[in-house]
Amino acid sequence: MATAQEMELAREVYYTIMYHLDNMDWKYDRLDDELIIKSGLKSDDLPIEFLIVVQPKNMVVQFISKLPFNIPEDKRVEAAVAICAVNYKLVDGNFDYDISDGTVMYRLTCSYRGNTITSDLVEYIIAVAAGTVDEYNDKFFMLAKDMMTFEQFLNKVNE
Repeated sequence: MATAQEMELAREVYYTIMYHLDNMDWKYDRLDDELIIKSGLKSDDLPIEFLIVVQPKNMVVQFISKLPFNIPEDKRVEAAVAICAVNYKLVDGNFDYDISDGTVMYRLTCSYRGNTITSDLVEYIIAVAAGTVDEYNDKFFMLAKDMMTFEQFLNKVNE
């Protein structure tokens, strides 16, 4: 359980993020009690839905985007290796994977401990996270649906 001081700072960060999103004319829904901002954007291939979550206890902001499909059971081990290959190349953020149900999500975490949330930081989080999801979601989808072999996937990732 977060302390009153941690909750106060988290709420300040939460409202600051929304202030910057408003200045960007970004559309979103808000869950004030949970300190969650829900939004999304259209990409060239699959839609990108995401959450921005302020976590008071850990003093972090997380951008989380669950991919809109699950990896089929017969492809889950192969997908685990594919996700490791992608994560090795990423500079910021990572793909998380639940091998038990095939869920894949992208997560970028930013500490706000002793930092100020600026418009540049909000823009950076959205640009990097959305760009990364857009870069790889279709490749994971094609691997999951047998539209691309594992070797083809690795070749695409290593281009």
